[in-house]
Amino acid sequence: MQLFHAGSLTAAFDDLEDGFTERYDAAVSQESAGSVRSTKKITQPPHRAADVLAVADFRLLRDDLLPDYGDWYAIFSTNAMTLAYTDDSAYADEITPDNWWDVLTRDDVSVAHSDPAVDPNGYRSLMSMDLGAIPFRGDALYDDATARSLKDNAHVPASDEVALLSQLHSGKIDYAWEYQSTSATHDVNTLDLQHAVDLSKATSAYADHYAKATVNAGGTTYTGAPIAYGITVPNTAEHPDWGAKWIAYALGDGADVVARDGFSALDTAVVPASSSDAVPDAVMAEAKAKSSLGPLSL
Repeated sequence: MQLFHAGSLTAAFDDLEDGFTERYDAAVSQESAGSVRSTKKITQPPHRAADVLAVADFRLLRDDLLPDYGDWYAIFSTNAMTLAYTDDSAYADEITPDNWWDVLTRDDVSVAHSDPAVDPNGYRSLMSMDLGAIPFRGDALYDDATARSLKDNAHVPASDEVALLSQLHSGKIDYAWEYQSTSATHDVNTLDLQHAVDLSKATSAYADHYAKATVNAGGTTYTGAPIAYGITVPNTAEHPDWGAKWIAYALGDGADVVARDGFSALDTAVVPASSSDAVPDAVMAEAKAKSSLGPLSL
């Protein structure tokens, strides 16, 4: 069974594999990459086969995979943007939620994010930097000049957020834009950011605010939105029944594993009502059909 998944899901999927293979006699092969890249492995030549595709931005499934390379998807978890660092990072003893933008714009601080053309973490990092300069409920965290300085001082040394962690531990960078779940599975410190910039709040007010940030990368324009992870069995699957079993396990008994590894798992996964007839019975037993998820159109 072949799995393609977001880099941020690596630790959780490794733990899920332990439980899944203990229950079922199945051989599992995993490939981790930025979610944009993972999706394009299927949608672009040579159209590789995968039994499961799990991405950090469900819209990649909704907008790019369906309808030609998939019939349905499920949203199963959320997350939040954060800054990861170590005790050896410059100004580690000084950075706080109230001054992180000042620290990250200093000339002697090295900051990185992943490639926005291949990884949602990359374009979300840029969105977070922009959102801090956009007033929310009357106030902005900083001005436009600071937002530009934040982006100018950030570089892209790796394609996905997992690769950034090794550079963080080696001291090549001081701070990495990451997901909050990173703190549960890696030996790093993380900083809780304001909800106005961390893309974590799935309410209409926050969604409207997040949508004011857009990023052009790899020929695509991405619009800010609350973070929501999606999963599906693509039409290229060679073992679709096994793919459905994996997803049913991940949404059911494995949901506690996902939560333990730092994700905010939904109480019940959600599938679009418009495609619920195509969802395998085993998956549908662990999900509910809806036309929207808060402010998110499915």
